[in-house]
Amino acid sequence: MTDAHDGVDPVALTRWLAAEAPQVVTGDAAVTVERISGGHSNLTYRVVDAEGTSFALRRPPTGGVLATAHDMSREWRFLTALAGTGVPVAEPVAHCTDPDVLGAGFYLMSWVDGVVPGDRSAGAAIPEPERRACGLDTADVLAELHAVDPEAVGLGDLLRPGRYLERQLRRWHKQAHSGAFTDLAAIDAAHRELLARMPEEPVTGVRIAHGDYRPGNLSFRGGRIAAIFDWELATLGEPLADLGWLIASWERPGDERRAITSGPTAAAGWPERDQVAIRYAERSGRSLEQLPYWVAFAHWRCACIGAGVWTRYAQGNMGAAAEAGGELERRRRAVVEDAETALAALDR
Repeated sequence: MTDAHDGVDPVALTRWLAAEAPQVVTGDAAVTVERISGGHSNLTYRVVDAEGTSFALRRPPTGGVLATAHDMSREWRFLTALAGTGVPVAEPVAHCTDPDVLGAGFYLMSWVDGVVPGDRSAGAAIPEPERRACGLDTADVLAELHAVDPEAVGLGDLLRPGRYLERQLRRWHKQAHSGAFTDLAAIDAAHRELLARMPEEPVTGVRIAHGDYRPGNLSFRGGRIAAIFDWELATLGEPLADLGWLIASWERPGDERRAITSGPTAAAGWPERDQVAIRYAERSGRSLEQLPYWVAFAHWRCACIGAGVWTRYAQGNMGAAAEAGGELERRRRAVVEDAETALAALDR
């Protein structure tokens, strides 16, 4: 159970829920709040009301937040836009923009039962006979997300002038340089190569890009995806950016190339990367010709994000999950390795 020092004051939350969220049953005692393990950016908690119903709460880190990052209103907007479209998301419950309640904005959504395989051990809970179906459904659901017309769900005003890829290369490079991380040589070198080798802009236009689409942000149940979580990086962008991120995260037994995160797909039963990519191409109708570039871009972007996460850990802004010493040094090395992997992928 958490307290105010880990980002959520149960008493203050209960007062707000009683006034603003009729779906949540409050009683004489405060709701219970438990920080969910994992999450290197926005924080997630399980909230249980007086009738034992569970909800999930999302809020920003407790400090060291960049001015343009961790916009809970933006997450909430994507979640509410996609509710009812057929894309599996948790049901939106309530949104608070008043920082006086918990120190920052936050939102509440329904609790979705299932396995969220954030690492190998969590992924072991998915029965091996279901893993191939789970893997192929990641491609199917991604294609379904990219089939949604942003205009039709009220997100068209998020379209910005200029090309998504150019903005991304500029944004993440700037963010990598804005923190305390100083070992930036490989990040800078990969950035130069990505600029020099930019593919042509897709004729299909922009779609909703999740920004962190991988098994660790999905809830699996019965061989299917029950919900997509963690919309903090969502935007209107180029669809292959999501596919490149998914493939870069798809760890398989015997890999020599570093995956951007260790997850369940290193275990037996999951489909191979090329099978997932081909399934997406079949369902979406998109070519995979430029996929190697987007996989390299994913490794580079992971390095830039990792530099920011390293800064928050180093400055003690990740609550009870703070790292130091050897753990922090391993995180630094991982950032450099991600950037070097991007360079190697571009040289193939």
